[in-house]
Amino acid sequence: MKMDDLGRRLEKENINVIHAGQFDYGSVFRERRLNREQFLAWARDPRFANVLAFWDCSDSLFGSGPYLSEPVGIDEGSLRPYAFEPNAAAIITDFTGPSAPLMPRTVLKAQIDRAAAMGFDVTAAFEFEVVMLTESAASLRANDFAPPGQFAPDNKCWSGQTAADHAGFVAELEAGIKAHGVSLFSLAGELGPGCFEATLGAVPALRAADDACFFRTATRSIARSKGLTASFMPYLGAAYPAIGGHVHLSLTSKASGKNVFSDPGRTTNETAKHFIAGMTKVVPQAFALCAHTVNAYRRFAPGSWAPKCVSWDEWTFTTAVRSVPSDNDSARLEFRLPGADCNPHLSLALLLGAGLDGLEQKLSAPERAPAGGPDDIPPGAIRLPRDLAEAAGRLRESADAKTLFGAAFVEHFAKVCDIEHTSLIRAVSNVELKRYLEG
Repeated sequence: MKMDDLGRRLEKENINVIHAGQFDYGSVFRERRLNREQFLAWARDPRFANVLAFWDCSDSLFGSGPYLSEPVGIDEGSLRPYAFEPNAAAIITDFTGPSAPLMPRTVLKAQIDRAAAMGFDVTAAFEFEVVMLTESAASLRANDFAPPGQFAPDNKCWSGQTAADHAGFVAELEAGIKAHGVSLFSLAGELGPGCFEATLGAVPALRAADDACFFRTATRSIARSKGLTASFMPYLGAAYPAIGGHVHLSLTSKASGKNVFSDPGRTTNETAKHFIAGMTKVVPQAFALCAHTVNAYRRFAPGSWAPKCVSWDEWTFTTAVRSVPSDNDSARLEFRLPGADCNPHLSLALLLGAGLDGLEQKLSAPERAPAGGPDDIPPGAIRLPRDLAEAAGRLRESADAKTLFGAAFVEHFAKVCDIEHTSLIRAVSNVELKRYLEG
């Protein structure tokens, strides 16, 4: 679509305001709000500040610059409703200059292009747990982020009572999410106080990651409009469940139009096993791509539901890879390691890039782990990193990661993770004070 065509579409659809931006490492949509005429004028030579690749989640810059505006490309196909205001839309831009290789969406697009060159279309969907809290932005800060108030404290997993008690809230949340062009398959209560789970619909891979980011933005905003806070923090503490951001993926042959993971015997076929084998090899090295915060590793504490290595089985919920075999297009693999705060573009890039390596090299998958619990490490399996510092070190040293995602990105993102780890290493919690202060 050329810019003239986009202009005509905006006029035809009565879109008067455009939010143009891109997602940073924390999947925050960093944007410019422009009226239609201003947007079309800006689009003649679109640029965006390259600080997106050089700041952390607190907007603190690192590195030596230079910090300046770099050219961006406008992804016309990403245009979607922006339901926070009338007659508005959002559109995604991507750096095309020096910062391009450092950005999550570019990293994912490279793996999608690689899949296409191998003859595959990629379909994906994310599944997020979220915890609702009875706190506003002001109350959280007034209480210095003390343990927050619980929404639906009596909730039980998949409770019909919770569904009945909070039906109005859930229906409004569902409508708000869909109003942003997000494909939503289901929304229901999950395990623990205030916990809900949203399963997004299966769509082409790039759209799936974009949907995941806009889903979280919409959910947070809708919660705030109700005086609540929607938290995607993987582990809020002992009173709450650890929450995930699982990724589902399937591959379709461009030649035949068939799902290459499907099998007449409804079992995990050799193609899927090669894909799993690639994950087994690469994910422990590049785990930081799907767990880039300090808190993400709290979810992997002993005794949690989160697996501690890249094991797999059919249908089971205690392995890192859950194979969903079928004789039709529903055959897929579910990557259960990312937390709810994961970067969707990087998590999907990790899953896809690792799996494609397994296909190209025809790697052999390890044995299934049907009886293994989340804390079990099967013989020969590599334990996942225990914290963000270890994950950053493994990523920096990984030749496979550099080949897959580019040496420049790997070195830069490892530095991002180092900085995030260092930002909290000197922090002392109330729990530590209680344990050690009088010792």
